[in-house]
Amino acid sequence: MMPTPDAVVVGAGPNGLCAAIELARHGLQVHVVEAADGPGGGVRSAELTLPGFVHDVCSAIHPLAVASPFLRALELDREGLTWIHPPAAVAHALDDAPPVLLFPSVAETAAGLDPVDRAAWTGWVEGLIAVWDEVLDEILRPIRLPRHPGAALRFARSALRSGRGLARGRFDGVRAQALLAGISAHSVRPLTAPGSAAVGVVLGVTGHVAGWPLPRGGAGQIASALVRVLTRLGGTVDLGHRVGSLNELPPSRARLLDLTPRQILALAASTLPPGYARALARYRYGPGVFKLDWALSEPIPWRHRATRQAGTVHLGGTLDQLTEAMAAPERGKVADEPFLILAQPSLFDETRAPGSAHTAWAYCHVPNGWQGDLTELVEGRVERYAPGFRDTVLARAGAGPRELERRNANLVGGDIGGGAATLWQTIFRPVPRWDPYATPVPGLYLCSSSTPPGGGVHGMCGARAAARALKQVFGIQPKGWPA
Repeated sequence: MMPTPDAVVVGAGPNGLCAAIELARHGLQVHVVEAADGPGGGVRSAELTLPGFVHDVCSAIHPLAVASPFLRALELDREGLTWIHPPAAVAHALDDAPPVLLFPSVAETAAGLDPVDRAAWTGWVEGLIAVWDEVLDEILRPIRLPRHPGAALRFARSALRSGRGLARGRFDGVRAQALLAGISAHSVRPLTAPGSAAVGVVLGVTGHVAGWPLPRGGAGQIASALVRVLTRLGGTVDLGHRVGSLNELPPSRARLLDLTPRQILALAASTLPPGYARALARYRYGPGVFKLDWALSEPIPWRHRATRQAGTVHLGGTLDQLTEAMAAPERGKVADEPFLILAQPSLFDETRAPGSAHTAWAYCHVPNGWQGDLTELVEGRVERYAPGFRDTVLARAGAGPRELERRNANLVGGDIGGGAATLWQTIFRPVPRWDPYATPVPGLYLCSSSTPPGGGVHGMCGARAAARALKQVFGIQPKGWPA
């Protein structure tokens, strides 16, 4: 018989597992319930195309995982997790020129920019690197009065701008503007939207400080390592158990939900106060994605061989082209030339495919809930920068918004970020509330990417929600990592 748990966590994504670990390492008995047959949520791997080809079902490249203070404190290398760092974090492809590469070295990156921007890139990035630990402390927690006002101000001067405004304001050449705009497009926001530069700043500087690594063996290895930590601490995980109501959970003093607002309402609407439930119902989801996974006979035949140095490739062209592509999903349209984010992990991890074969995937942004097939469009975009690409495809697996949501109910309408990353929803996530993790129901907490600091594989939403529960429910002061 399983002991009666002190806390129950619904959802075994990275945030749910991190919440469970934070509770368990303070001596509590924790039970995790997961609807899928395997743990991980957005960090899972599977043979989506052919036997022996390991594909990442959702996330593949994890800069925030190696930057996260909570995940660093867990020392997941002791659980068998190995990070692989490609020579370059990102290669941004251009139509009529070699790609722009983001290297760990600031000097090496600057050397690949137009001469007019080399000093500007170096000065801007090195200024942020000098205060980056303080910046991370500010942005990986809910909005509060800053602990490090100087660092917060330096970050805000860039982050609160639009991605287009920052790129044009800081740089004059095509290459630097395109590189920064492509990274900012990970916000899944129009590049003209205020605050859309924030993701570009965070991921760009992280590329220099920590890299954009991939886990050896696939993203599922992250989930496996987290489960091993939890199990060692005495926690339990119940897979293939879909919860329809809070009443189905075993009795416990604390319940933590690694769910977005739509699933929270389906699970607990009758328990939540009406005003809070209405606020959750107003939560906005962002655009969806259309994703293709490929089994390949050989590496992608990029026109410029330098593109093989990067684990992540951006196919989006110039700042103007990117601006147009990122505006379309918000208008309910698919761009004629969509921005593609492509990962090619098997260039650096031989465990992903048998023999001399390879794997890759790419996705583009589409309106939330969009239905359709973009296989021809996406593969045509890759072929444009890699002539002969289609001849290397052994098999493919496509997934639009509906299929992504079927695999993982948190991906509402194909939104992989847990909600629209508008400036308002970045500050007040999921609702305007001083403590965004605690609900009005005693002992009920939210811990998904719909809470601060938002999307990405960093576990901080779960760790911070668990820290609140430790103090408020169990009277325990969290210790260890920088809470």
